[in-house]
Amino acid sequence: MADKKRTEIAELGEFGLIEHLTKNFKIKNESTKTAIGDDSAVLDYDNKQTLVSTDLLLEGIHFDLTYTPLKHLGYKAVAINLSDIYAMNAQPEQITVSIGVSSKMSVESLDEFYAGVHLACDKYGVDLAGGDTSASLTGFTISITALGTADPEKITYRSGAAPNDIICASGDFGAAYMGLQLLEREKKVFSTNPEVQPDLAGYDYLLERILKPEPRKDVIDLLNKLDVKPTSMIDVSDGISSDILHICKSSGVGCRIHEDKIPIDLKTSMLAEEMGINPIVAALNGGEDYEMLFTISQQDYDKFINANGGVNIYAIGYITEESKGYYLVTEAGQEIKLSAQGWKHI
Repeated sequence: MADKKRTEIAELGEFGLIEHLTKNFKIKNESTKTAIGDDSAVLDYDNKQTLVSTDLLLEGIHFDLTYTPLKHLGYKAVAINLSDIYAMNAQPEQITVSIGVSSKMSVESLDEFYAGVHLACDKYGVDLAGGDTSASLTGFTISITALGTADPEKITYRSGAAPNDIICASGDFGAAYMGLQLLEREKKVFSTNPEVQPDLAGYDYLLERILKPEPRKDVIDLLNKLDVKPTSMIDVSDGISSDILHICKSSGVGCRIHEDKIPIDLKTSMLAEEMGINPIVAALNGGEDYEMLFTISQQDYDKFINANGGVNIYAIGYITEESKGYYLVTEAGQEIKLSAQGWKHI
């Protein structure tokens, strides 16, 4: 089989490359007046408030191209930014994408990356409104900014939790962390013996959680359907421990998280035990699950119990007075102080 054609970026030039990578993006939102093609995007949000979130992803720090497909990377880069907007109980409408590209990248490589960006934009109904490209001497660099809107009275902050609120979580935890551990294990085996094929069979769910996470738009849609506004909310990017502490410290409250209430997928538990990792530790400190962690009043929780929205919401603890501290309650009833042990970016 002949090698796939490689097009050098220099053949297109900066503006030709931008036109090539963005030609298939079509405007979906009325708020997007103009997007790519002018010096600035023009956005019109009427009487809604605007939310902006930016993430920077660096090769070798946030992702490893040894085992991360570029299409998955493009999708994930968008998804994790949209998750920040959803975590404010808002709806994302536009993104900007800026990239720093090393000489090892070809136009075909960037096509794969932008195919993932395009897939995420289509799935979640957002517009690519602009960005920038540059050469990079330190590997692939990605900076994505997400813009969204919300009615002012619906925006949810980290600072509104109150004693006796119920702590709720969507989905399950620790899967992304264990997917990463699996990929790192197989990378080490491959680097020692390139003839050995990676042993990834049976772990599709864990691999998808780390390589192609999904922002929880369905949770926000359910909240709106039930007319429930959380008292506080955050997306879990750094692990339950770190992120519930963000809520507690912003709100001036304490918490109790119950070990036996934390949802953990069977595959996560199986691989964690195989690798000598406590599944609860993976769930508390692993990060990159991008599930929603939020607090609601007790009367609003009753609405979830009676709802049939097809979204799994779990009550995993409750908010206390700040003086009572931040604790995990084990199955044996022992209280262990929570600390922020999630992955540190710096």
